[in-house]
Amino acid sequence: MIKLFYSNEMKESDILNREIQNNDEVEDIVADIINDVRANGDQALLDYCKKFDHADLDSLEASQEEIDDAYNSIDPEFIQTLKMARDNIEVFHRQQVRKNFVINDKEGIVLGQKVTPIEKVGLYVPGGTASYPSSVLMNAVPAKIAGVKEIVMTTPPNPDGSLPQAILAAAKVAGVTRIIKSGGAQAVAALAYGTETVPKVDKIVGPGNIFVATAKRRVYGIVDIDMIAGPSEILVIADGSCNPSYVAADLLSQAEHDKLATAVLITDSKVLAEKVQQELEVQIPQLLRSEIARTSIEQNGKIIVADSIQQAVEISNRIAPEHLEICVDDPFAVLNSIQNAGSIFLGKNVPEALGDYFAGPNHTLPTSGTARFSSPLSVDDFVKKSSFIYYTKDALSQVQERVVDFATREGLTGHAKSVSIRFES
Repeated sequence: MIKLFYSNEMKESDILNREIQNNDEVEDIVADIINDVRANGDQALLDYCKKFDHADLDSLEASQEEIDDAYNSIDPEFIQTLKMARDNIEVFHRQQVRKNFVINDKEGIVLGQKVTPIEKVGLYVPGGTASYPSSVLMNAVPAKIAGVKEIVMTTPPNPDGSLPQAILAAAKVAGVTRIIKSGGAQAVAALAYGTETVPKVDKIVGPGNIFVATAKRRVYGIVDIDMIAGPSEILVIADGSCNPSYVAADLLSQAEHDKLATAVLITDSKVLAEKVQQELEVQIPQLLRSEIARTSIEQNGKIIVADSIQQAVEISNRIAPEHLEICVDDPFAVLNSIQNAGSIFLGKNVPEALGDYFAGPNHTLPTSGTARFSSPLSVDDFVKKSSFIYYTKDALSQVQERVVDFATREGLTGHAKSVSIRFES
């Protein structure tokens, strides 16, 4: 059963008990895999497909025929759902597009910023216990809007060498350029360093297990990455008028992801807390992934009874959850008090799953408390910003003494000389 706490009895460790763990054994395994892929390229990827995915592949790249066949075999209603979700994601993310700007309000001086898309992006899509076509849309659509020319998707194959049809269909709907049959740390290494088949990319995005996360961390600097994602999280702030069955269902929507997932309810109502506790016991056995949800709820879940909704918000800000539901009558009155959260779901009719699949805001979110300083995946993640400066000689002459003095005070006489030499007779 989920643990129940009262805010006036809680220790700080009861509230903040998450951290991104490093596992030395995993680090060593990942380091060996990366070195193998760097040395042996495609052959290493093919060997790992045999070892981990039990797939004996002739080719690492999915053919256009495979993609089209998958798309055409999917229920047309689901294709329509994918397209509607894509359109919603596009409408939201187009609002994030940055524009170049120029400042030329001083004679002889032009300053500005130039926004340029990243050329090649690698998109990692997990396999294993579940496949996530939603992740394809959430990662590829912002990249397309940013103007990325090449989106290379990697995902582990099935034992027969095929890829999940829904993943292929989503990739076609989202505009993915190429699809590689490879998963795990080896796919990350291939994207970072390149192989005979896999192009070296400039940035890697997308969620994965601890091996994928560790590989992304290790190749950071060779390429950029989106974030190091930990287990999924949900925090629900609910007042006493909430339906306990809805609240329990929302908590379980994340608990079913992973045994390490975290589901937290903070409420000002002891009655609601106890009803949700009971409702969880009713709903867990009904889930397809009940064993995973049970472990998550019992090991990591908690219900906190706060003195007020305002105190609930204060606790939530300290936790900085990935997903935050504000289930109160006037959620907009609470919104401005939220300082730390990845994505915020307002009201009693906005389950987190709406954001996962369809509403439009991105579902790739900061976890493990990193919402204190980082943001959801966005169009900004797929562009670079370069500044530019133009001065006429006359404009430079007006500030040369100040620049020379500044550089000299820092002991960088070469810097100073590069300015003053232009005015030596």
